[in-house]
Amino acid sequence: MSLSRERRNRRVALWFLLPNLIGFLLFTLWPVIAALGLSFMSWDLLTPPQWVGWDNFVQLLGFHRDTGGWVANDPLFWQYLGNTFFMMLSLPINMAGSLGLAMLLNRKLPGIYLYRLVFFFPSILAGVAIFYLWRWIFNADYGLLNNLLGALGIDGPDWLGSVAWAKPALMLMGSWMTVGGTSMILYLAALQNVPVELHEAAQVDGANAWQRFRVVTWPSIMPVTFFIFTMGLIYGLQGGFDSAFIMTGGGPNGSTTTIGFYIYQKAYLRFEMGYASAVAWVLFVLVLGLTLINRRRGGAAYLS
Repeated sequence: MSLSRERRNRRVALWFLLPNLIGFLLFTLWPVIAALGLSFMSWDLLTPPQWVGWDNFVQLLGFHRDTGGWVANDPLFWQYLGNTFFMMLSLPINMAGSLGLAMLLNRKLPGIYLYRLVFFFPSILAGVAIFYLWRWIFNADYGLLNNLLGALGIDGPDWLGSVAWAKPALMLMGSWMTVGGTSMILYLAALQNVPVELHEAAQVDGANAWQRFRVVTWPSIMPVTFFIFTMGLIYGLQGGFDSAFIMTGGGPNGSTTTIGFYIYQKAYLRFEMGYASAVAWVLFVLVLGLTLINRRRGGAAYLS
């Protein structure tokens, strides 16, 4: 009787899982496989696809000798890859900000829940609305930031129109959106799970606040730190499209174009679907490789 009931429960569970499984196969696995096939073809959406073998990858990753030495076949790819990694420099800064904010909000103070809501609020706003808000803030002529700098006697730069300032401006906006978001919530939950007895024992032994953080708090929140860094690494390599599309259009001179935005340009502006698929698969391999390296180095802390 119990065996029959167990089989029935498994059958019911499979029926509940079936819609998600179908969605995964249709909208995740199949597009990935199709993109792999397209990466070996040339296709402009109008004419039938033509098999080109490894040509897309050679054009993307290869180099050729010129009068001045070796030159990349696709220098834009390497420029945009550099932009992507440059913008990821804000990841450790954002993580440190999230941890510091979580420690401030992990106190028993009057109205602490209201403070937590205020700091978390930017992360639940619509991304498009935030981008337009910050585009106004960064406006060189009438933006809030340059008006504040002008009141202090400082001539503000053209934040979104300058090659030197466009990437830092987008990184600043991203930090504002990220620091008080999910990372802060995860750190706050991790801090609340640190045994109070360990802090009390360290305090009895004469440890100061920094020593308690280094010896007690930091080892306890290492698994969460590893998870946040891994997810930030994945999102950082894949992201950047929405902010670049709305804020700068990838400019000036491609200084804010990331790999994700480059895939969009190749696929939907130039209709080079095969080449865009090759870029997407190179990005996939890069994300997978860095994630595995990160897991190999920090997996022990995550699994402990």
